Amino acid sequence: MKVGKMDFDITRLIFMVPALLFAVIIHELGHGIIAYRLGDPTPKVSGRLTFNPIPHIDPLGSIILPALLMLMKAPFIFGWAKPVPINPMNFKKLGYRKGMAVTAFAGPGINFVAAVFFGVIYQFLSSQSVLVGIVSTFGEGFFRSIVYPILIFLQYSVSINVILAIFNLIPIPPLDGGRILMSLLPPHLEHKLEPLEQWGFFIVIILLAVGALNFLIIPPYMFFTSILLGS
Repeated sequence: MKVGKMDFDITRLIFMVPALLFAVIIHELGHGIIAYRLGDPTPKVSGRLTFNPIPHIDPLGSIILPALLMLMKAPFIFGWAKPVPINPMNFKKLGYRKGMAVTAFAGPGINFVAAVFFGVIYQFLSSQSVLVGIVSTFGEGFFRSIVYPILIFLQYSVSINVILAIFNLIPIPPLDGGRILMSLLPPHLEHKLEPLEQWGFFIVIILLAVGALNFLIIPPYMFFTSILLGS
């Protein structure tokens, strides 16, 4: 018995939306928790160190953009939550530049960790021996009503977390990859790139519209998901 690949239909939206919301929330939590541990109380004071989705949801990035990508049958679905407010001047443990780099990497990093976690569960639960054991013990109805929906959720959780990690590591400010790059560059080059940050999302949208992001995202996405979900 083999679980098939993800072919989008409206019923799977039930599993995709929670997977996306969880992924964007832990992404921002990753930033906030690391910033807090580095000495910045801002994320906690602003009430963002929580799994409650309401403070994190961004209408554009968490709802409108994913819905448009689904309607357009885009090759991948992604989104974002409201950025966690951070004051890097409070990073007394590592300093401003190192603190910014570590905090910026924390978001994609926790998405990769989540993808691996969900991937391990998926590969165990979808293995031939486990599926046969479940069906023989609990019956086909239990598999179709309980196990199969869980496998769908795990597939989306792996895929979306991988997409978010890769997308956010693109070295364009204000994406996390851009912030990491600016933190690693010499200060005079960092200052030259700072004006680019206000245009960063427009650049990303243009790259997405012309399909250029496909070449940056899809190859590593296929590589990681083939490992985590099995070929």
